[in-house]
Amino acid sequence: MRLFLILILLAPPVFATDFSGRHYQGSGDVEYLQLLDISRRMFEPDVEFQNISMLYYPLWDGFVEGPTWDAWWIQNSYGTSYCALPFLDEPYTTFLQNSQDLWFSQIGDGHRKSAHGWVAPDGCLCDAARPNFVVYRQGDGRVDIHDWAMEFTAAGIVLQAETLLISRDRAAIGAYLPLLKRSCAFIESRRDPKVNLFLAGPAANLLAPSYAGWHKPDGSYAKAYLTGLSITYIAALDRMIELEKLAGDPAAAATYTAQRDAAKLGLKKLETPQGYFIKSLDPDGQVHGQYGAAKHGYFETSPNHDAIAFRVVDDAQAQKIYQQIAAIPQLRPHDFILPNYPSYDDMYEKPVGLWGYGTWVNGGNWSTCEGRMILAYARLGHYEDIRRSMKQLLRFAKSFRMDNPLVDFGNNVYQPNQPYNLCYDNFAPPAAMIRGLFEYLYHADELVLVPHIPPTITQLQQLDPIRFGDKRIYLSTVGSGPIQSVLINGSPWQNFTAQEVHLPFDQIPQDAAICIGLGRPAETSVVEIRIPHPTTNPTARRLERFVQMCQQANVSDKYIIAHARLALDALNASDRRKFEPAPKIVPPLPPVSKSAADQLYVDTANQLLAGLQKLIDIVARSEAPEQKHIAFLWQQSAGSP
Repeated sequence: MRLFLILILLAPPVFATDFSGRHYQGSGDVEYLQLLDISRRMFEPDVEFQNISMLYYPLWDGFVEGPTWDAWWIQNSYGTSYCALPFLDEPYTTFLQNSQDLWFSQIGDGHRKSAHGWVAPDGCLCDAARPNFVVYRQGDGRVDIHDWAMEFTAAGIVLQAETLLISRDRAAIGAYLPLLKRSCAFIESRRDPKVNLFLAGPAANLLAPSYAGWHKPDGSYAKAYLTGLSITYIAALDRMIELEKLAGDPAAAATYTAQRDAAKLGLKKLETPQGYFIKSLDPDGQVHGQYGAAKHGYFETSPNHDAIAFRVVDDAQAQKIYQQIAAIPQLRPHDFILPNYPSYDDMYEKPVGLWGYGTWVNGGNWSTCEGRMILAYARLGHYEDIRRSMKQLLRFAKSFRMDNPLVDFGNNVYQPNQPYNLCYDNFAPPAAMIRGLFEYLYHADELVLVPHIPPTITQLQQLDPIRFGDKRIYLSTVGSGPIQSVLINGSPWQNFTAQEVHLPFDQIPQDAAICIGLGRPAETSVVEIRIPHPTTNPTARRLERFVQMCQQANVSDKYIIAHARLALDALNASDRRKFEPAPKIVPPLPPVSKSAADQLYVDTANQLLAGLQKLIDIVARSEAPEQKHIAFLWQQSAGSP
């Protein structure tokens, strides 16, 4: 069986715990604590809920968008990956990097041809990619008029730069930083220096092809100033600045700082008097997305919630943006945020069929956006919005209908004829609920925690660590209100304000148990976590032996051990779902869906085993002594008693 850990977590021993889950425990708001625990359960093999291990794809040893979508999209993965990165660990971090490498290994270089024979400019990323296949423009709609993947590229920079700031891996920084610089230069090529805004043509926005650019009087479509591109690129530059500092290049950091500050000045031109952002501005002065206007008078949500989520705007403006969203109930008819209200009147297609309002890019729901909306809710303390969003998500999760996009304004699945639905996008809301608790602002020299704990929770213990380089941080809180005290491994910590805890990398221990006293002093206690389930499957027993042998041999390849452990967990989840009393664990599903869902558990374990075998085959051919020894241990694990 799996070993369990005993960790020192900081929480008041004098209070009884109202809720004790696998990943969270605490006192106060039991329902909210349960939602947090379910959110984290969706990131490991779980007998009840679909989880991201079900999206492992051996072909590239990484994640895939979904069973019906065999590639890796920037726009679809953006919300999930960004929100999950702090708490993802091996093998998921390698899975995710291998998937993102599909973009960066095929980055535009002015020569490489993509689908449709397109040759993208240097530094351009893509809509989607798979091995030896890349789409440098939005691949749906009137692709002949589409611009390059502009906001996609900015979002790709955010994801990869955030990955590097969290890992602090010097070799990885050396490998990816030159690619990120090329992508920044590509976006800079679209800056209009007169206004410090960025020109983008049709379908160059992240939720493409809901944006048609500038529809000129002659009927053609040209470039306009796209708000989302400015906001996402500013978020990218924030991270590039820190990455250059971490890499030891202050001159490059200063260059990116100047570019970011200029972009922020330009962004003010896309602001309404009410403080929210329009969607775009045509070069002739026509505004798109000023709510209530006679022409193009819809409200566009993604640049607005992203401006809050990524701290592109200050607290005062963030509140103004939220107030405008809250004042338009039609933006959240089923508690999920829609991209727009009312229907677009400026698409290049008529709003009918797939383009009809409430169906796809025009008023359909996208979980990747919902995750970023939840980050905005958390930053501003709107916890009831988070609760309602997660409860709506559970309607789909409990019935194995994790589909994207969601039609009927976020109330029904896009592919109803499938026996079950599963897309990577859907894990953005649970990931955001977790990241939103402490926000996690990664800098070159420190991690800043910004607690956003509902006042209805009086005690919280997050039993899984978050990553900061090779260090692991375990978090707990007591009380409610501004930060009054902080303990790290039982010792007082003074580097905090009423709103933030600052953790300089070179000053915190390798394993840091941090308790934050909100409105009261912090205290300590000892908590046991990760109760194992018995292993009965013969293959599972072999995996268990292999993991134990690798640990006893002090194998340094943590990825292959973690991969084997994940396969073991997937097998155990499949067996539990099959043999334990179904009504106790598994919600009832229609017969066809139940059969397909049960098979999904089997397929997930088999996919992970197939990926592990590929790894074993690779190390068996290696000349490195440790790699060859790993292959030997795998062989030995088959014959152990």
